[in-house]
Amino acid sequence: MAHRLALATLGATCVLILLGGLVTNTGAALAVPDWPSTFGYNMALFPWSRMVGGVLYEHSHRLMGALVGVLTLALAGVLWREEGRLRRLVLLEDTLAIFHGCLAQAFFALLAVIALLTAPRGRVAASAVDPALKGLAVLAAALVYVQIVFGALLTHAGRIDLHLAGAGLVFVLVPIVAARLRRTGDAIAAPISRLISVLLGVQLLLGVGSFLARFSSIWIPGEQLTVTALPVAHRLVGSLILAAAVVLAVRASGSVARTEASPSDERAGAAPDQTVAVVRSS
Repeated sequence: MAHRLALATLGATCVLILLGGLVTNTGAALAVPDWPSTFGYNMALFPWSRMVGGVLYEHSHRLMGALVGVLTLALAGVLWREEGRLRRLVLLEDTLAIFHGCLAQAFFALLAVIALLTAPRGRVAASAVDPALKGLAVLAAALVYVQIVFGALLTHAGRIDLHLAGAGLVFVLVPIVAARLRRTGDAIAAPISRLISVLLGVQLLLGVGSFLARFSSIWIPGEQLTVTALPVAHRLVGSLILAAAVVLAVRASGSVARTEASPSDERAGAAPDQTVAVVRSS
């Protein structure tokens, strides 16, 4: 139950981020002047026939936000019965949900972690990971989030320099971490490492397209539709990369390196120091 609800909340939040991008990139943030009502109507009863232009984007964003809020409360109620780290994540999730804009992606990443921890496969013991790689995985996740903040600064303050510098660091560190975690063969880390590599390739193409659409006079097929869709897709894929990076960091941090040979290794004739060497080399 908790896992299915976490996935539903994760999916709804993904749509919410997409709609938020449409609101930002179409200038529809003030299309509806009142809140929580909509032009005097109850927000949930606003006529669909009047949802046109910017009102469609803004009001849809509000409705999806309300749905995410309800799902979040339901998920918090289900997870509150859990002990340990899942209960602590509920408290953190409520704190994150208070904020908007700049923490939307952090909220999305948190939901991805909850989905991982409530999944049957997520309970399987993680493969041994070198302590240095654990630190790099955490650093990669933090760097991706900083890059998302730089993206917000680009959108609202035109700081292309910070965003380009952050992109360079992300495209150096994250592939290295993904490649090393992929070689562990871990049931969670390996497939997500492959996924994040694909997402980085897609993100690079979307980033180049968004840059050309905003900062150059080159003709873009689709014109205004493409100019709007590229940064929205770029923001959405960035959220997916952050979620994947955070899941990798959590998975790597939860691994326990072996420091001595297991009984099966000793029966096979492997010396303790040889076993450690094999683990570290992997």
